Amino acid sequence: MKVDTLLTDCRLAAMTEGDQPYGAVDDAALLIAGGRILWAGPRADLPVHKSVETHRLDGRWITPGLIDCHTHLVFGGDRSGEFEQRLGGATYEEIARAGGGIVSSVAATRAASEDELYASALTRLAGLKATGVTTVEIKSGYGLDHASELKMLRVARRLGREAGVRVRTSYLGLHAVPPEHRADRAAYVDKAVDDILPAAHAEGLIDAVDAYCEPIAFSTDEVARLFDRARALGLPVKLHADQLSDGGGAALAAKYDALSADHIEHSSEAGIAAMAEAGVVAVLLPGAFLMLRETTPPPVDLLRRHGVAMAVATDCNPGTSPVASMTAALNLACVQFRLTPEEALAGVTRIAARALGLQNETGTVEPGKAADLAVWDIERPAELCYWLGKPLLARRYLGGVER
Repeated sequence: MKVDTLLTDCRLAAMTEGDQPYGAVDDAALLIAGGRILWAGPRADLPVHKSVETHRLDGRWITPGLIDCHTHLVFGGDRSGEFEQRLGGATYEEIARAGGGIVSSVAATRAASEDELYASALTRLAGLKATGVTTVEIKSGYGLDHASELKMLRVARRLGREAGVRVRTSYLGLHAVPPEHRADRAAYVDKAVDDILPAAHAEGLIDAVDAYCEPIAFSTDEVARLFDRARALGLPVKLHADQLSDGGGAALAAKYDALSADHIEHSSEAGIAAMAEAGVVAVLLPGAFLMLRETTPPPVDLLRRHGVAMAVATDCNPGTSPVASMTAALNLACVQFRLTPEEALAGVTRIAARALGLQNETGTVEPGKAADLAVWDIERPAELCYWLGKPLLARRYLGGVER
């Protein structure tokens, strides 16, 4: 058996489904060939092989590389002033209706060049990579015109080519109504659906289509128009659903067989049941919950009862979740939403991969998957959810290459 790399003297949390918590192997070894996992299991069962390199990991733990399946990583400007407003008592809705919120990031994003957006995104991406992330989803939605939306998506693609991370892009044209269309939102919906989406798809910039379904954003009918066009183009959909109120977003996501419904703090049991029937992943975003000082958490018990898979993500964005640490998101998911550490870690590996349609490519440590791995200075996997701010990452592999 010819292999490129042997990883040995390690413990493994493969995050595969089964009876063994975390898919754990106490004394493990991995064989990597051609950027993929060739074999993983107990070191005593290691097949006969000829390896080019051997990396001895001194008893450290290996997990799949972590997956941040919901971010707004590319944007211009800063919204720390709104942070101060919220601490002073202003609500997210009040700030948005006064012209702040998403719209305040639009002007800064439109004004920034692709190089400037790339450079600023790299600083945030560095935090994610330092906490074990090897795959990140990046949304548009701060451009809200033809040129700026495509500019954001091009930057996201460039990050995937140059920044040592696997990137999936989502077109989020229905994020907010831009100022120039405030008096005629229907014209903007037409533009987002019939102009920007097909152009971005034709340029190969989109992996999925997303929308923000809320009374302060877009209605279910408007989102349905976008999703119908996405379906016609062969693109999967995702949805910001029921974050601030129960607007039927979970049910809408289920109707369109969405990859995921994200936020879902206010989703009804009927909506959760519909998600379960359609196999829609629930993406929990504890950073936004914390920053907005929300009091209604996602219905985790209902999600468990109905068997809805739960992912966890940072929602890294300039306004409501300036979180650039995956391990911080893990801690918050456990503390605020009462996920178990194993649920939370599955939510940033195996389940997060499903939320991006990448379950056959990454998210677990097993033969055939990409050798996207994180190596940790920990004594047990729960430490990844326990520590808040402690550096834990020892090594990071993307496609079998340490980066």
